[in-house]
Amino acid sequence: MDTSSAVIKVPWKSERSQRWWLPIQYRYRMTRPLRVNFPGALYHVTSRGNRRASIFRDDADRRIWLDVLEKVCERYHCVIHSFCQMTNHYHLLIETVEGNLPSCMRQLNGHYSQYFNRRHRVVGHLFQGRYKAVLVQKDSYLLEVSRYIVLNPLRANTVAALKEWRWSSYHYFIGDDISPDWLERNWLLRQFGNTPTSAIAAYQDFVLAGLGQMSPLEATRHQILLGDENFILVHQQLQQSEELIETKRSERRAVALPLSDYQDRYPDRSEAMARAYASTAFTMSEIARVFGVSTKTVSRAIAGFERANKSKSL
Repeated sequence: MDTSSAVIKVPWKSERSQRWWLPIQYRYRMTRPLRVNFPGALYHVTSRGNRRASIFRDDADRRIWLDVLEKVCERYHCVIHSFCQMTNHYHLLIETVEGNLPSCMRQLNGHYSQYFNRRHRVVGHLFQGRYKAVLVQKDSYLLEVSRYIVLNPLRANTVAALKEWRWSSYHYFIGDDISPDWLERNWLLRQFGNTPTSAIAAYQDFVLAGLGQMSPLEATRHQILLGDENFILVHQQLQQSEELIETKRSERRAVALPLSDYQDRYPDRSEAMARAYASTAFTMSEIARVFGVSTKTVSRAIAGFERANKSKSL
């Protein structure tokens, strides 16, 4: 029986209990989360303290976290549309210009954890596992998710009025403090009015109107996508394409030499890395990890090897 085009029932997990029918070749890979990193991607990110412990013990911690966030934005060219620090978690609405969310979050949580543990003389994990990121459709959900984020202190009864909470983007948006460069304030306010005064007033009304509404994150599909039907479909198809590519690479890896054999067979490290990559069985990151170098070093080795071979053939 030819199963290449057979269809089986494999439901995607969804709050709305909607089911998608997928070809059998995806049956054993649906537990892997979607990979949605691309230039211009917008995410709602949350990260919580291990065992629900506090990640901010005082205002000094909160200021340091903001300093680390600023450095992350400068280094990785990301933009923050909204944020809120709570006690045992934080929220970010972050846009990655270069499609590098994992790098941004590794830097943010990693550097802040090191600071926190040093300052408070503790050891162990500060955060509870991996951060959670939901890809957000910008034109449909940015404003709603931004509102949801800044309403957190009010919903949690941490304060009686939003203006009392200094540790969110809200007080920057309403002009109570000078907005930092990494916070995209102007774009959001332009959605509410043509003058600063009218825009801020309309924004405040918009935020408070959200108190009686459900969280926009209730519409999240497959635990990671927030958008309309077309947005969901496009990113499902992208994931399926990536999985097919990964399957082919795994098949090639099964018949390729182990990476350690390339090290033994080719004394010149650059040639060994280049030939391993030429086998198409390994990514640059995998090669870099085994050889103990950076991906840039692998890339340079490949380029140099290709140039040398081209010169020999002339």
